[in-house]
Amino acid sequence: MAICHEHNLRAPPPAEKPWGIRATLDQRDPFSRLVSADWRKEHWFASERERDEVLADMASRHLYSRQGDEPSVRYEKIDP
Repeated sequence: MAICHEHNLRAPPPAEKPWGIRATLDQRDPFSRLVSADWRKEHWFASERERDEVLADMASRHLYSRQGDEPSVRYEKIDP
């Protein structure tokens, strides 16, 4: 994705983002009926540390989830 206003950055964006997270859905998730069965989303990061911090936040229990709700999104690390 292009940066709209690069002059606003404190430092240039990293040239490569080799560390990733792949999110996929459990087949039983109702959202999978709205998107294709093989839906996935990938997020990319410049460092392993940054990726692991975001993964810990994404995989944690949502603050406003109801008791008994279990997320059906699965997260997988992508290494270079």
